[in-house]
Amino acid sequence: MVWRDYLPEDVKQLYEIHDYRHAAAILCNEFPSEFQEVIGALRALRITVQDIIEPGGNESRIPRIVSEIMRPLGWREDKLTAKLVVDEKTIQSDTHKVDYLKGKVAFDLEWNSKDQTFDRDLFAFRTFFEYGRISLGVLLTRSNSLDPVFNALGEYEDRYGTVRRIKNKYGASTTHMGKLLSRLEAGRNGGCPVLVFGITPKIIADWEGHPKNVGSH
Repeated sequence: MVWRDYLPEDVKQLYEIHDYRHAAAILCNEFPSEFQEVIGALRALRITVQDIIEPGGNESRIPRIVSEIMRPLGWREDKLTAKLVVDEKTIQSDTHKVDYLKGKVAFDLEWNSKDQTFDRDLFAFRTFFEYGRISLGVLLTRSNSLDPVFNALGEYEDRYGTVRRIKNKYGASTTHMGKLLSRLEAGRNGGCPVLVFGITPKIIADWEGHPKNVGSH
C-alpha cells in the first residue's frame, strides 16, 4: 500500500498532502484512535474569508478554530527539556514545544508565522521522536493553492488603519507549503515521520470554490 491508501478520499480532496517516512501508515495502523481524531478534525475545519482578512498572524481566528476542535478531544500542549550534562554539570539545556500532543502523536498548525517557525517545529518533532516521546508528527499549514485567493481578495485595513493588500499579508517569507517541503526534503525532521496537510480553497466555506457553493451563483 502507498500512503494515499490510508487516507479517506474526502480528506484527499480537501487538502494538499505529503507523507515522509511512512507517517500515514504509522498513524493509521499504530494509533487508530488518534488517526480518527485527526481525520475528524480535518473534516470539521472550515474557515471564512473574514478569517483570512482578520489581522493577527498565528494568533488570528484560524488557530483558535483548530484549538476549539482539538482541545476538547484531549490534545494538549507539551514541552520537552533536553539537557547535556558533563561531570554532573549542565552544559546545555534546550526546551522544545509542540502545540498538540496525544499519546505518541504530535500535531502542529502553522497558518501565518515567519517561515523560520518551521525549523522550530521540525526540530521539536525530531527531538520528541529521538527521546521516544512521539512516533510521528502531523503538520497543518497553508497550501500555495490559496495564493490566488489572497490575490483576488484585494485590500483590507489593518489594526493601525493602513490599507494593505491581502496577498502581502501572506508573503513569501511566511509559513506555507513551499517553505515547509524544502525543509523536509533536506531532512530537518531527522528520522521522525511527518504527515503534512495543506489547507486549500476548498476549506473556505464562503469562497466560490467551496464544494457547496459550486453552481450556486
